[in-house]
Order: sequence, then structure tokens, then C-alpha cells
Amino acid sequence: MKIVISDDYQDAVRTLDAFGKLEGHDVTIHHDTLSDLDALAERFQDAEALVLIRERTRISEALLARLPKLRYISQTGGGAAHIDQDACARHGVKVLTGTGSPVAAAELTWGLVMAATRHIPQEVENLKAGRWQRTLGTGLKGRTLGIFGYGKIGQLVAGYGQAFGMQLLVWGREGTRQRAAEAGLEVAASQDDLFARSDVLSLHLRLNDDTRGMVTAEHLALMQPEAVLINTSRAELIEPGALEAALRAGRPGRAGIDVFEQEPLFEHPMLALPGLVATPHLGYVEKDSYELYFGDAFDNLLAAASE
Repeated sequence: MKIVISDDYQDAVRTLDAFGKLEGHDVTIHHDTLSDLDALAERFQDAEALVLIRERTRISEALLARLPKLRYISQTGGGAAHIDQDACARHGVKVLTGTGSPVAAAELTWGLVMAATRHIPQEVENLKAGRWQRTLGTGLKGRTLGIFGYGKIGQLVAGYGQAFGMQLLVWGREGTRQRAAEAGLEVAASQDDLFARSDVLSLHLRLNDDTRGMVTAEHLALMQPEAVLINTSRAELIEPGALEAALRAGRPGRAGIDVFEQEPLFEHPMLALPGLVATPHLGYVEKDSYELYFGDAFDNLLAAASE
């Protein structure tokens, strides 16, 4: 098969043990993300199969119409909101989805918590520039960790918070509230209550029509000046422009984010804000996760092609 793997930013896929599964196939790997329809159609024109890295490239009806050789799309992980599946069915393209793990994203979330509360990136740069102890961090023990969405990742992050001696406060849909109550955790009285009481508030919601823009400027304004908002889920959970405005207004005073409305991102005025710690969507970008995600995607593709 002629297989195209797009958006491999670090040229990491060929270094994986799982990549050996594709031995004998004609594999082309690209290291950048394209959004222009003509450019994408040219890049994928000979592909019989695409292996997509998460949601980095959108597959539309207009693109599929220009890819007559395409037979399979194998997705790393289970999310496929970026793929027009009805259009794939019309064009005879089989979409294969895989599994993933919440561990890497949860660990990155906690890394952002520590980095934001103790000003770690700023103090690293201060030390390198010859400046000694310029900030005063905030400890976690005894403070309140808010979890918005108590799914697989949210549950892991809650466990990390408990290990650090934090008080847990959870909010979300009915299922989230029920799971949290069954685990013996305090459930917030409302979304407003969650934002007002959390010293660290971490978002762990899936992005869909119901959750898009679910965090508004009014919610952020309820947070305390020393509070920290963490978002490793999706940028679109927050209404456009609200987080930047909130940080400039000082409520919350700090944030740690791993996701952006436009990715990849190379410049944005929010990145210069002193209260922000930001990473380039690294939640799942970790060796064990890549082996799992790509191994599954390759196995699914080869199994489908052999049918």
C-alpha cells in the first residue's frame, strides 16, 4: 500500500518500534501541517491510506472528492471529529479509529500545575540570565483543586491532587457528578461555584456542540487573583478571547495551557503574558503514548487491508 502519514512535527514516527509494522509498504511521512485544499490534495493524491496524527489535519468532502485512490483512513486515538465520516462513506473510504491512554495527558496536566504555581519556567530563565529568586510561588497542600469533567484524565489528575494534599471539588455533567460523589469527592453547587472556589482549576471536557464556549468570561471573572486555570483539553472550551482578557484583568492571575484554537501556533500576543505557562499541545506527545497510538493505528490499517 501507498501510505501517507502527515503532521509528524518531530520526525518521531520512523523512530518508533511500531513503525516496523509497515515494513514492505510504500510510506511517505510529512512533518508539517497544511490547510490549503489544493496543497492537501496534491500531498495525498497517490495515497491509498492515510494515517492521521490526532486532529492535526481535517478531512472534508471537498478533499475526499480529489482523492480517488484513497481507501482507508487510520486514526491515532479514538477521536474523529475532524473527519467527515458521512463523506468518507460516500467516497468508499473506510475510517478506522483506535484506542489511547489518559496517562500522558494527565501527567502533562500536573506538570503545568507545578510550573504555573511555582513559576518554574520564569525562574529557569531568570537563573540563566543571572537573576536570582524573582518570584514567590504558591504551594498546593490544603488548597482546592477544581476538576471540570471527571472522566479518565480528570480522575487521574484528581488522584495527583490528593497525593499533594489538596482538597477536591468537582463539577460537570450528571455522570461526572455521580462518579465524583461515589468516589467520596465534594461536588460543587454549580459551575459558578467551581470557578469561584478553585485555587487550581483543570478542564477535562470533550469538545462538542454542548461544551464549545462553555467557559465564559463571566466564569473566569469569578476566579481569584492567585488562582490558576489549566487547560490540556481543547482551547474551544473557552469562549474566544476570554482567557487572554481574563489574564490581562488578573482573574485568574495565572494559567497553564497546552491547546490553542489554531494549531500549530507560532505567535500570539497571549504568549507574552507573564502569568501564562504554555506548551505546544504535548499532552499525548510522549514515547509510550506514541507507541500505543501508532501501533494500534498500524494494526487496524493492516487488518482492514487484509480483509
